[in-house]
Amino acid sequence: MSDNNGEATPAPVEATPAPVEATPAPVGGPNSGTIRVGQGFDVHPFSEDPDRIFVLGGVSFPQAQGLVGHSDADVAAHACVDAILGATGLGDIGQLFPDTDPDLEGADSLALLARASDLLADAGWSVSNIDCTVILDSPKLAPHRIQMQDNLSEAVGAPVSIKGKRTEGVAGLAGGVQCHAVALVVAR
Repeated sequence: MSDNNGEATPAPVEATPAPVEATPAPVGGPNSGTIRVGQGFDVHPFSEDPDRIFVLGGVSFPQAQGLVGHSDADVAAHACVDAILGATGLGDIGQLFPDTDPDLEGADSLALLARASDLLADAGWSVSNIDCTVILDSPKLAPHRIQMQDNLSEAVGAPVSIKGKRTEGVAGLAGGVQCHAVALVVAR
């Protein structure tokens, strides 16, 4: 290979990507300070059960139509669980808290999030922050946003932000509630 002056230039070296760890970093280990990002997603359809309470970010909305789910169907807490587990390679919410476990029927999703956060800490990781986007048409989240953030942050032990977006009439999105979460975690 030569440059514009006719001189030989070395061929480009292709970098081989480093393998991704399948297991979490040990406390104080070689990956101490390693930063990872995890993405979580959850969706639940609306329930026809008039006794089902809508729960989001640990806040109950008794006037809103509840969601179908084995636990309390808190999509924000569920998306946060998947985001932190995904960032650390510790599985997903279905592996940790299967919907076939009768002990988890009606479970408080904030308690599940706290248990996942403890598992994360035991594996040598800490959450830096989580950002959530909830997609729904109603109820309005703004009056309860601070309480939801506080509840989720307490369960995780780190700041969690939450914001609401409407479906804007897009077909197929209005039949339930979705949440997307992104977590930043750091190996200790």
